[in-house]
Amino acid sequence: MKIKFIVCAMVFCLYTVVAAADIPQPSLNTNPSMDVVVTRTSPLLSFKKNSPSAQLYEIELDRSESFDSKDLRQYALKPVQGKVSALQIPDESPLKDKSRWWWRVRAMTQNGSVSEWAVSRFYVDSESDDRYSGLQRIIPVSVKAGSGSNPEYLTDYTDAGLNSQWRAAPPGPQEEWIELDLGRPVQVSRIWMLAEFGNPDGWPADFHWLKSNDGRNWDKVEGGAVRGSDTYRIMQDIPKQKARFWRLVITKYSGYAPALNELMLFTEAQPEIPNVPENPYIMVIGNQRNGFTFTRLTQRIEELVPGVKVVQVPFWKINMQVITNLPNKPEAIILSGNNADYNNLPMFEYNGEYEIVRKAEIPIFGICAGCQMNAFAYGYTRVHSMGWSDISAMQKPDERTRIRKRIDDYLFANTPEPFIAPEVHGWAIYSLPEDYEIVAASDYIQAIRRKDMMRYGVQFHPEIKESYNQAGSVLLNFLHKALRK
Repeated sequence: MKIKFIVCAMVFCLYTVVAAADIPQPSLNTNPSMDVVVTRTSPLLSFKKNSPSAQLYEIELDRSESFDSKDLRQYALKPVQGKVSALQIPDESPLKDKSRWWWRVRAMTQNGSVSEWAVSRFYVDSESDDRYSGLQRIIPVSVKAGSGSNPEYLTDYTDAGLNSQWRAAPPGPQEEWIELDLGRPVQVSRIWMLAEFGNPDGWPADFHWLKSNDGRNWDKVEGGAVRGSDTYRIMQDIPKQKARFWRLVITKYSGYAPALNELMLFTEAQPEIPNVPENPYIMVIGNQRNGFTFTRLTQRIEELVPGVKVVQVPFWKINMQVITNLPNKPEAIILSGNNADYNNLPMFEYNGEYEIVRKAEIPIFGICAGCQMNAFAYGYTRVHSMGWSDISAMQKPDERTRIRKRIDDYLFANTPEPFIAPEVHGWAIYSLPEDYEIVAASDYIQAIRRKDMMRYGVQFHPEIKESYNQAGSVLLNFLHKALRK
């Protein structure tokens, strides 16, 4: 039986539908983007509206690409303010877990004209972020390719590296290869590949993996062959196999030559326990792709609380087991920002951080992306692209975002009302987990706290030293309280 959900004023649903090519179709690249893993069976589906004249958005979901199966769901949604609208799948009508869903959205004007459908898909796996993935990235010592330039871009594991690309020399050969040298035999159990989102030119379609310990004699990787891939993000789980050299062989691709942005191998391992001081210290989790902090966060903390050591750890090298086994626990944990597009990341690398957000009995303060981790830990689609970037340094003083406090909290004891703070982001929290509440907001959520423990997040950057920063004391207030607890 087909399920139909109407969440709009019915008057909009009675107009005769008339196709109109001049009505822009919505963009489905906010969250979920194409082929991402959605971690709740009742996700929030966000899309960029694009059509100022739209009075209604029709949304359909189905487990069939043709949108004609018994699982078809139909919704109607009135637009809200801002560039992005979102449909919340009801908890009482969850999507089937461990399954792929197609979804499409089109805009409708008051006279019944409609845009073309925008179509995308995602995969639901509610258990995929429940615990640390058990995987650590392997850093190759070198990479080379059969043709093309800049194969080193494939192992540039930085935020900027996501946008750089290796492409085989055109016209594309019948068979192209990329070879990773790990420096020693290493056991591999997962492979991650990223191509360019939104542009299928160069996406690998048919490919397989070879392995070798001397770089001359090659064997097939068990479970390493894929045929008919039609996505820009590929994750292969293979039986554990050990080798020093790993070669990707691409035999079919779209466009004029194969191209990839990133190539990563993972091995089953626990993070190493970091060296920590015996005296009180602050732990910073670096959330950039390379484990850094985006801003000069560590240095700023050292300035604010002189004499207190700061230990910085990459996000993929931390989990609850590490925290539990530390000989001396940190007084507080600070979660840093990043400037990457989450839809292009292997988000399972953040699972260890999610564990800490959910379970650690230590004060936690998240900044920018670190703020969003408080929501990601309870569902990937709770956070989405705003459809624009709020970058205060590029704005005139009277254009900068004004933030208003909604709850009295010691964190904002020394800030005016409203206040201005440095902003550098294009994503924000849209839906809060049950135990959290909004502390401050502008047109979007700016500060949150958990109701039952010392857990905070701010979307702005209190650590950035700018003359217009009226929230510089926010981080200091948190640190003082954490160190006195």
